[in-house]
Amino acid sequence: MNLPNYLTLIRIGLIPVFVLIYYLPFEWSNLAACVIFVVAAMTDWLDGFLARKLQQISKLGAFLDPVADKLMVAVVLVLLVERHPGLVLALPAAVIIGREITVSALREWMAELGARSKVAVTIYGKIKTIAQMAALPLLIYHDPLYGIPIYTVGLVLLYIAAGLTLVSMYQYLASAWPKLKESTEKQ
Repeated sequence: MNLPNYLTLIRIGLIPVFVLIYYLPFEWSNLAACVIFVVAAMTDWLDGFLARKLQQISKLGAFLDPVADKLMVAVVLVLLVERHPGLVLALPAAVIIGREITVSALREWMAELGARSKVAVTIYGKIKTIAQMAALPLLIYHDPLYGIPIYTVGLVLLYIAAGLTLVSMYQYLASAWPKLKESTEKQ
């Protein structure tokens, strides 16, 4: 265990805290839940930075970090859809969660085939993550701020993230397809 891994574990531990705060029946609970999400997102950046800077990259960290990210994002999206049911929010949430499951499975399969590098993170995946991490705190907070329709801005960013999600998933699948096709033909 090292500091980056502890930060990742803290991020995972913040998930039930987030859920609890999100459901508190107080006026300030959306702000508190937003702050918790932002802190979790910052630990995501910080653990990666520290792992590289301190040369503490580990197999455990390489496994835990994406799991922590996907857990937090999926939980937030599910809770948001539960609070704001309807197609407008459910559609991008389903696209994002579905893509995460698909790409995780694809990466696992490609690792089994010895071709994990075929599904390395792309620029679209990185931009998708930025748009998603900007959208989610706005959707969590949801109240207008200084006349700015925070929820609407968050929703627009979430749709941008969902669009980039589809683009990056297509890239991963297209990159992996020759190796996948080769492996199925051998069977």
